Amino acid sequence: MYKLLLCWRYLRTRYLAMLCIVSVMLGVATLIVVNSVMSGFSTKLRERLHGLLSDVVIESHDIAGFGGYEEKMAKIRKDPFLNQQIEHMAPTLEIFAMLQFNYAGRPVNRTVRMIGIDPKQRAALGGFKEHLVRQKDSDNPQFKLDAEGQKRYDRLHLPVFDPPDVPKIDFGPDGEIPPPNNEDLGDPFAEFKPQCAILGYAIAHYRDPSTKENGKSVDRVLLPPGTDVILTTVNGVTAKPRPVYDRFTVCDYIKTEMSEYDSQYVYVPLKHMQKLRAMEGRVTSIQIKLKDEAESKKVVEKLHDMFASEHLSIQTWDEKQGPLLAAIAIEKKVLNVLLFLIIAVAGFGILAIFSMIVMEKTRDIGVLKALGASNGGVMKIFIGYGLLLGLVGAALGTGLGLVITNNVNQIESAIASWTGSEIFDRNIYYFQEIPTHIEASMIIWVNLGSILIAMLFSVLPALRAAMLHPVRALRFE
Repeated sequence: MYKLLLCWRYLRTRYLAMLCIVSVMLGVATLIVVNSVMSGFSTKLRERLHGLLSDVVIESHDIAGFGGYEEKMAKIRKDPFLNQQIEHMAPTLEIFAMLQFNYAGRPVNRTVRMIGIDPKQRAALGGFKEHLVRQKDSDNPQFKLDAEGQKRYDRLHLPVFDPPDVPKIDFGPDGEIPPPNNEDLGDPFAEFKPQCAILGYAIAHYRDPSTKENGKSVDRVLLPPGTDVILTTVNGVTAKPRPVYDRFTVCDYIKTEMSEYDSQYVYVPLKHMQKLRAMEGRVTSIQIKLKDEAESKKVVEKLHDMFASEHLSIQTWDEKQGPLLAAIAIEKKVLNVLLFLIIAVAGFGILAIFSMIVMEKTRDIGVLKALGASNGGVMKIFIGYGLLLGLVGAALGTGLGLVITNNVNQIESAIASWTGSEIFDRNIYYFQEIPTHIEASMIIWVNLGSILIAMLFSVLPALRAAMLHPVRALRFE
């Protein structure tokens, strides 16, 4: 009992030890905030990548793609194991392209990724309709202009009617003129339905830092729905690829809040893109959504066996994005090691202060040992003191870290208003807020690590105190 009483008395009276508590507190708080923000970015990145790629991807090794994708999907469905594991499948045709449009009277050219999809099938995979701007969470997303977009299209385009072909008149045996066949003439007033495209949000918008609303930069529209763009790419099956192009009308935007995708991806109807690229019946990938992602490895192995004779790449989404995810994980580990050095600094402070306490309390230690305190008892006093400092510092640091994490966006806004410069540049990711994700396991490990460091750095002074001879300690001046 005397050990606990002495530890508590030292904690209350030794104000120099408060510096150790503050050091541990700041180290723990920093680790929690940084880990939470990095986990938030990592979690959001994984969600976006997973949504864009689905659980398993079957793809070709070149832009020519592969044929018979409908037969392949039917073959997969016929397998009992795969049919039980697979929830949805969607074919995709992807190729690089050049996007051209006019802005303020001058042409603008941008490189993009042109992706042909069936919107209903793609929406069933997830990660698509949730990010649409005008058709957000629609059960049946389409490449179709809404009423506002159709009005804008009608204003920008004058109706053009191609003269119908004059049919050949077959006169009767007596030279009579047959009755007119209006079907051959077609309907010159039929509504024109342009091919539509869904553009990445950052392609069709730009962020205006000079205009603020609620402290945030305003997004200006470059390509509103109903305006035209030209997409130029290459055909996919000939020995000598040649350029092909077509005009598309903007009908919607996809906003994943990932600048790499929002500034490059353009979605168009799959059938039209196949026809444009002379790739009828061919795609570059089949995306597969599983009922249980944990079974993805088994599904990939089964698909490898099924298509062993074909030159196809079959991967899970995290294998396909392995280098990027591994780089993030390594960066997070390295940063944790560096940040733990902050707590190590607090540990050296504990070592120095405890060494001073042992010197100052040498006579007191001698009295304790003369009264019967064992070497282990004296050692436990100082190790318990280090444990108490670690516990208090970790508890305060955890509270401070959680408060900062939960209010990080308000803090960032306040600092930005004080300094006049944005700490978190939303032009990079197009996130409206700094993403955070608090993991209970991370908090536990940070606390355990800080407490362990505080205890370890108190061992050396504790050993020195325990090894003091009582008679020499009592004679110490």
